[in-house]
Amino acid sequence: MSVLNIVLVEPQIPQNTGNVARTCAVTGARLHLVGPMGFRIDDKKLKRAGLDYWGQLDITYYQSLSEFMEANSGPFFYFSSKGTHRHTDLVYPDGAYLVFGREDAGLPEELLAATPDSCVRIPMRRGERCLNLSNSVAIGVYEALRQWNFADLETQGQLTKFKWK
Repeated sequence: MSVLNIVLVEPQIPQNTGNVARTCAVTGARLHLVGPMGFRIDDKKLKRAGLDYWGQLDITYYQSLSEFMEANSGPFFYFSSKGTHRHTDLVYPDGAYLVFGREDAGLPEELLAATPDSCVRIPMRRGERCLNLSNSVAIGVYEALRQWNFADLETQGQLTKFKWK
């Protein structure tokens, strides 16, 4: 079974983290939450966005980015509006970590500057604000899964009242 890791560094908005948790639950991705966070895990807004999926998550918590980096060896792919590669131009191997920064500040520039070949950008119009964090995570997750031919995922739905012709 393939493993995809989603990393949220210092998330500030509980609804975004709840939506990301739901994406992780339905795709089987592992979730890594790096503090300090702008909310508590028992926050009602967080649970409202992903409560019925929370028990299905493979989730790990870290106090800081340095603690996360010491505990994990990558490969890391840093999603940022400052990234130099399109998210579709890199190959995401089994075990990849897709790393996303704070909603209001992104990832630390010193991290991005030290790892330019691993910094990816989701294309957007020039001068626009960035995409919502949970939308960005979903785009990154599904690009990696597409590259893996959606391994271990159900790819065809079923009608409940009718049969396909």
